[in-house]
Amino acid sequence: MARRNTRKKKHLIRKIILLVIILVVLFIVLSFLTPPAAVPSDDNIAEPIPGLELPMPVPGEIIISHTGYTLSYNEKYELPSWVSYELTRDEVLGNAAERNDNFRSDPLVPTGSASLQDYRGSGYDRGHMAAAADFKWSEEAMSDTFFLSNMAPQEPSFNRGIWADLEAVARTAAYDNGSIFITTGPVLTDGPYRTIGENEVAVPKRFYKVFLDFTAPEYKAIGFVLPNEGSDNSLQSYALSVDDVEEITGLDFYHALPDDLENEIEGSFNVSDWSFTPFVPTKEVPQGDFSYVSPDDPADIVVDMIIAAFVDLKEAVFTYLGIEDLARRLSLM
Repeated sequence: MARRNTRKKKHLIRKIILLVIILVVLFIVLSFLTPPAAVPSDDNIAEPIPGLELPMPVPGEIIISHTGYTLSYNEKYELPSWVSYELTRDEVLGNAAERNDNFRSDPLVPTGSASLQDYRGSGYDRGHMAAAADFKWSEEAMSDTFFLSNMAPQEPSFNRGIWADLEAVARTAAYDNGSIFITTGPVLTDGPYRTIGENEVAVPKRFYKVFLDFTAPEYKAIGFVLPNEGSDNSLQSYALSVDDVEEITGLDFYHALPDDLENEIEGSFNVSDWSFTPFVPTKEVPQGDFSYVSPDDPADIVVDMIIAAFVDLKEAVFTYLGIEDLARRLSLM
């Protein structure tokens, strides 16, 4: 009888050990799959920062402001080095203007911008940097997106494919978060480039976008660099940290942030923090098999609550074990 009880105890102990191992493995897996804890909010940091969306000025380039966006013009390549603007939820939902295709040279470029003739017969699309669909909130703003200083030559399969998808995902991000700061443009550090037209407009090999969500209580950023070609790859596969995009482009984004916060936000990213469902305006029929689900959907709220609870749990566990620094280096906190 005693031996039988001993065997039962050993069997029970093995079950408990196995259960603990399973729970530990599950905890580790979920720690990697869920986002880090939100960057702590600070009343001073939450205040608006003038010019937050603007990168550091590029020496020798002229900065031009149009309705709703600002750009830095590179005369050598007849392209914008960067185009920056804030996109809000209200602007995403705006319907004051329809696309007008009013492509034209930019009179504010003193040396003259690219022209319509440069693109004619080139085989390239006049690809928007500040997306026209982001400016439906104003007829003037919509019209201003068609200045050729806001354009770059893009492969049609790229402009109408994965680039358009990324633009739509940006609108989802603005809707979900209430506001995001967007900077976008061609990568101009990997020449030489093919050129088109009499003005020798450079044809970029790659394009970038960076997003910053600076709405309390969570601050986050993410970047993308995509080749100027059609692609069936997921947008997530092109995701990078803002620091990575800075290294590729030679630009300095979000330099107006306090240094410690800038380093934290720009140094890491988590694709699970962002929705990759393209935004579909009301009364528009989506192309493909996706459907936009607002963050007010009950199922989304439940999932968000579960994820938030686990994020709090893993932070408490790592703190109790005294391994917060290791967890942060692994982007678990």
